[in-house]
Amino acid sequence: MFPRGTAPRGRPASNRGWVLPVPRHPLGPGGNNRFNNAVPETLPPYEWRLTPPPSPVPLPPPPPVPSPPPPPPHTQTTANRRKRSSEEHSLDVVKRQRINISPRPQWSAPPIPLPPPPRRYDQEVAGTSRVAQASHDPVYHTPDVPYVPSSQPQPHTHPVPGSSSTLQSYAGDKLSGQMVELFEACQQQYSDLVRKENLRSQLQSDIQSIIPDARLYLTGSSMNGLGCRSSDADVCLVVDQRDGRREPIAVLSVVQRLLRSLPYVVRTQLIRAKVPILRFRDRGSDLEFDLNVNNKVGIRNTFLLRSYAYADLRIRPMILVVKKWARHNRINDASQGTLSSYTLVLLVLHYLQTLPKPVLPSLQRDYPECFNPCLEIDEVPERPKHIPSFISCNQSSLGDLLLGFLKYYATAFRWDQQVISVREARALPRTRSYEWRGKYMCVEEPFERNNVARAVHEKVKFDLIKAEFAQSYRILRERRDLNSILPVRATINEEASRT
Repeated sequence: MFPRGTAPRGRPASNRGWVLPVPRHPLGPGGNNRFNNAVPETLPPYEWRLTPPPSPVPLPPPPPVPSPPPPPPHTQTTANRRKRSSEEHSLDVVKRQRINISPRPQWSAPPIPLPPPPRRYDQEVAGTSRVAQASHDPVYHTPDVPYVPSSQPQPHTHPVPGSSSTLQSYAGDKLSGQMVELFEACQQQYSDLVRKENLRSQLQSDIQSIIPDARLYLTGSSMNGLGCRSSDADVCLVVDQRDGRREPIAVLSVVQRLLRSLPYVVRTQLIRAKVPILRFRDRGSDLEFDLNVNNKVGIRNTFLLRSYAYADLRIRPMILVVKKWARHNRINDASQGTLSSYTLVLLVLHYLQTLPKPVLPSLQRDYPECFNPCLEIDEVPERPKHIPSFISCNQSSLGDLLLGFLKYYATAFRWDQQVISVREARALPRTRSYEWRGKYMCVEEPFERNNVARAVHEKVKFDLIKAEFAQSYRILRERRDLNSILPVRATINEEASRT
């Protein structure tokens, strides 16, 4: 998707040191810009570039097979016919016949490389037979018996016979069909991604005029495949921090002065939060951007979540519906003490990992070389491309998975005793460590291993979240209609009005 390419625009493709001329810029020449003198020793090798998905190459029609020539008249004697028959069936003659049976084709398709064999993820765990006996439905957990998946990587196998290959095959009932309808209407389109990428590329070029070693990365839901058409764009500005003067606030202040001079950027705002961000909008589309500095873990979890998002056709619709449901029920706002969208994504992934028949594995556990937290940032988008595909034995419908998700967090998960860990694909026991002590909800960040649900710090908000899970599960179980917990048509119309 972002292939490794040539040197970024405006830079020589060389491994030697380089110096850009100081531009005439509103920030002032040379002395007024303290970043102009910070020149990297080597050229960054990676260019963040968007390319459309390849179109399939049509194969030519097969060459016509000529009709066999009419048999020659048989005028030989019986003895001659027997001799000719013996000659025609000799090994050399048969080879000549096979080679010359049809004319040589004018075009031959190049060989198509075969992908790695799909990976079947069906864990059989010693000591969990009680789970299988207590719950025959693969989409529900048993409240009194915790499920503990295996810690060993699973072998590669062939696809499950009869497994679903299209999203519609998981939408055989009314509830599942409504989820597919909502997803297809609200999901981010490729044109939306291109629009964000074009502005990112242009903005990177302008920032490099004052900070030559800067690189800009598109992150978050725009890149991980879990965004909507109206999703804002998160971008991470990566600069060399060997110079101690490059604190995030200082960098963002310089960039803010630059953005105010650019004709395509409006409404810049510097937000001095725990992770400072520079917020601005694209003048042409009014698309909002949040720019941070050196938040490299955001780049890492973007591509971890992207790998999960495309691991199974049901993941993206499931997460989009859950986020819309949480937003409608006012439990999807970390600034108000409820759940962030990132936390909701991890809740969904954890549920799908810990089913009796899991829908997802732990990618970090099974492929540590692809998600090593010490990887260079340039390698982060590339490594997950080498993960082989796999197919889950759990072929439950979208509606059943949504109902099971609500039931799990309403009745089965022990919030006071367990920590959600997508990294381990299981619920960890809560310890007395600082990250978990006194917290109402504990959700482990896959790379930094801190608590991404720390915004839920009031009991009244925690009780509200639990109540919404319980009430929505009860209503949806009775009606099997998504409109009973989320107005589908109104949500689609709202999404359309924001794009």
